Amino acid sequence: MAEIKDPENTLLIELKGGTVTIELLPDVAPQHVARVKELAREGAYDGVVFHRVIDGFMAQTGDVQHGRDGGNLRMAGTGGSDKPDVPAEFSKLPHDRGTLGAARSSNPNSANSQFFINFSDNHFLNGQYTVYGRVISGMEHVDAITRGEPPANPDKMISMKVAADA
Repeated sequence: MAEIKDPENTLLIELKGGTVTIELLPDVAPQHVARVKELAREGAYDGVVFHRVIDGFMAQTGDVQHGRDGGNLRMAGTGGSDKPDVPAEFSKLPHDRGTLGAARSSNPNSANSQFFINFSDNHFLNGQYTVYGRVISGMEHVDAITRGEPPANPDKMISMKVAADA
């Protein structure tokens, strides 16, 4: 278990294999951090699947509109939340292994609820997608997420909580 320095800016994501602890970066991307914490506190991410998992690249999740088990799974990845999109907050932080990035459409200001965790250093994404967190423990559980676009039997986030509330 990681040492949590700032529980208000730390996410705990429960996966099938254990807990992934993510340190959020409010000084780098305050609007993205505020949104993910707001949705986590609403329970919006609980039960949402990893709908796009590419070996050697990243695991994407967070479609709170379509991303739960059931008939809408084929649409996972097309939606967000009922909240307005978040404008890009690009920084000099690189997309290194374990960083949390905001998923979006071709419009840089279209991030909403979806995010991805990088399996490897993906520096070709630098300056194009907002980095707003990093895994500080449990990366082995991220590495174990079932691959596919979408996976035949996708893994899901059992729960996501802000550490201050856990």
